[in-house]
Amino acid sequence: MSTLLSNLNPEQLQAVTLPAQHALILAGAGSGKTRVLTTRIAWLIQSGQVDPAGILAVTFTNKAAKEMLARLGSMLPVSTRGMWIGTFHGLANRLLRAHHRDAGLPQLFQILDSGDQLAAIKRLLKTLNVDDEKFPPRELLHFINGQKEAGNRPHAVEAWDDYTRQRVHLFQEYEAQCQRESVVDFAELLLRSYELLERNEPLRRHYQRRFRHILVDEFQDTNRLQYRWLKLFADEGREGGAAMFCVGDDDQSIYRFRGAEVGNMRDFEREFRVNNVIRLEQNYRSHSNILDAANAIIRHNSNRLGKNLWTDQGAGEPIRVFEAYSDGDEARWIVEEIQSLVRDGALRSEIALLYRSNAQSRVLEHQLFSAGIPYRVYGGLRFFERQEIKHALAYLRLIANADDDTSFARVVNFPTRGIGARSLEVLTDAARVYNTSLYATVPHLTGKPGTSLAQFVRLVEDLRRDTAGLPLPELVDHVLDLSGLRAHYKADKEGRERLENLDELINAAANFLAESQADAEVLAQPHALLADFLAHASLEAGDHQADQGADAVQLMTVHSAKGLEFNVVFVSGLEEGLFPHENSILETDGLEEERRLMYVAVTRARERLYLSFAQSRMLHGQTRYNLRSRFLEEVPAELTKWLTPPNPRSAAGGAMGGMGGGYFKPSPATAQVQRAPRPTFATLPNGLRIGQAVSHAKFGQGVIVAAEGSGSDAKVQINFGPAGVKWLLLAVAKLDPA
Repeated sequence: MSTLLSNLNPEQLQAVTLPAQHALILAGAGSGKTRVLTTRIAWLIQSGQVDPAGILAVTFTNKAAKEMLARLGSMLPVSTRGMWIGTFHGLANRLLRAHHRDAGLPQLFQILDSGDQLAAIKRLLKTLNVDDEKFPPRELLHFINGQKEAGNRPHAVEAWDDYTRQRVHLFQEYEAQCQRESVVDFAELLLRSYELLERNEPLRRHYQRRFRHILVDEFQDTNRLQYRWLKLFADEGREGGAAMFCVGDDDQSIYRFRGAEVGNMRDFEREFRVNNVIRLEQNYRSHSNILDAANAIIRHNSNRLGKNLWTDQGAGEPIRVFEAYSDGDEARWIVEEIQSLVRDGALRSEIALLYRSNAQSRVLEHQLFSAGIPYRVYGGLRFFERQEIKHALAYLRLIANADDDTSFARVVNFPTRGIGARSLEVLTDAARVYNTSLYATVPHLTGKPGTSLAQFVRLVEDLRRDTAGLPLPELVDHVLDLSGLRAHYKADKEGRERLENLDELINAAANFLAESQADAEVLAQPHALLADFLAHASLEAGDHQADQGADAVQLMTVHSAKGLEFNVVFVSGLEEGLFPHENSILETDGLEEERRLMYVAVTRARERLYLSFAQSRMLHGQTRYNLRSRFLEEVPAELTKWLTPPNPRSAAGGAMGGMGGGYFKPSPATAQVQRAPRPTFATLPNGLRIGQAVSHAKFGQGVIVAAEGSGSDAKVQINFGPAGVKWLLLAVAKLDPA
């Protein structure tokens, strides 16, 4: 036991050895929260306070869940098999599989990933003859998922107008289609499992008695339904219920657009009467200059629980800040700095380029490519989302569940077998009449459509018959051959990579079989195991899977960077309207989330941090002139070194005006280092100032980005977003503070 606790600092030790009470652990970036979570579980088991089966631990990614299980396996002398450790969706899937009858689902129900869900919605709109321009499929998808994540079924949605009533009707039709096809989407997994526990008191009591300790990672990222789901397991905070141990960082809550509710942390503290709030503030990742900058930035947010990161690793290097004339100049300077770092021995894979918007990556990629520097855009197409893999999975899903219309529609004519759009229209219309799946409707058709579709049905039946009894990897291999997928890609001149991916799918099946925790009864039923593998594939499709071993510079959005760390980090495009984003500047909550996003960006760096901005930038086909980001103003001057070109134009004059200068190509060898404080926002007549949000009767809301002249000749330049950038004479323009 002493070995287990020996490497913990005082705050970590306090958190790990808390008594069985509700606790909130505010874990700052790089403070060792994963160590605390896993050690807490191991300590509870080793000290005899709970059996492994009494642990419910929830994470947000499959990668985090696997890492936790691997660590526990090395820390504990007992098996981790009885624990429920996984993502919200993974655990909800496990619950529904175990109680499928009570949940109103068949045993072998299938999971729709986001791509399949979109395809199902498109098919529904076509079946109902609904104009997809009036009801765009992707917007309808977001509406349906948003309602489910709020815990709403169609009958509970308030419809104040005819358009919303029609969307609610489509929501209802979509649910009926999914039930008919025995499929569930990601949002349905959690909502269906929540409803199961809520209405089935004996089942709910069973799990409340079983799970004595509930541990939650990244608690700041939970949405309202996820929090309500946890409360059911914890007996909604009643005395004698399970102990909730929630670990999170409100300063890193950056997924509001996905429904994350940072307020859950305060609600948990109040509703569960939490007396144990422990702050993990010692950082093991970054030097203190980086942490001091992060602390200074996030301190400007008012609605936070509060903590202050520190380290004993020393101050480290100052933060380098660079002002470029254009986004091209900024990219060239970043590339030259990377080349210098690599010459000095830095690994490219330990260098990250972060940006607020995906649109910013083009100029960076162009400069990296031109310089011959290997790079990778993090978060590209993942394995289970590649076209050939989705085709193979569709065939496998039809073996497990022939009534899966989404899978049927995907591969009924792939590889091409002469089944045209007209035949599918006839089939879809008939399925509507008979109220059956596409597969079950085929025997009702006659003529050419009936003949060609019947051949496909026989193929699926042959696949099911010929794979019965085969081990999972052989089953997948057999399907790749009999379906014609292998032959199709062999005939394709550019199909080599796709063939390699298909072979990798067999490896994925073999790995799944080796790591499967299924019992002997399931292992003896290959098609039942296939259903588990398909569920695994759908869940894995949501995880970012990085290439291993490549020494390449990493490019990514700041959102994608959360949870990662690098020796060297560049944060580019630090300009008002870009970072913070223009859509958030006028909203208090939006601006605070942008600042949390900046906090995340800064705390990704271990040793060296670069912050850069450009006086002009080409975005969405337009040249934009923005002030430098307010976040730069929030970094204490003594922590920074400002890198400027020889004879630089002043920040006040060059930020918006004087853009007619010549070509500028700074380099680390010629750049000058300055420690002088940066100019603050200028004050204008009538109480206005640069950086202030204002409102105009014609152009709407905007932000003042520059000014010139005085007295009656004073004018301001305002970025009105969609209305563009305008120069207005103050004596004439009627501007109101927004």
